[in-house]
Amino acid sequence: MTKTHLTKCELEVMDVVWRKGRATVQEVVDSLERPLAYTTVMTTLKILDETRGVLRKQKKGRAYEYEPTVSREMISRSMAADLTDRLFGGSVKSLVLSLVEGDSMSQSDIEELKLAIQSLEADA
Repeated sequence: MTKTHLTKCELEVMDVVWRKGRATVQEVVDSLERPLAYTTVMTTLKILDETRGVLRKQKKGRAYEYEPTVSREMISRSMAADLTDRLFGGSVKSLVLSLVEGDSMSQSDIEELKLAIQSLEADA
């Protein structure tokens, strides 16, 4: 998959569609955490479908229903890779160290990270 960077608004809309599996414009509007105009959501869904290619639409009665063509994990990986490239010169180690050193990780997060590293080492 090519690198896909989604805006905050696009991610909010995608979150609703990922949770529901498929959704109409009105269902997205009704499910968003913050109020967005119907036309804003409609335009965002159109961009995600026609420009970004991360949604596909199907006619459902008089409305269109949108469903994801990519998983949340694929977008997460793509955006994390983009962040790593742009802010850390492609260094995953620098990204991880920045997160670990920045008080943003709980002790349980650190323990999970240790387990993930041990699993990666065992597979290598």
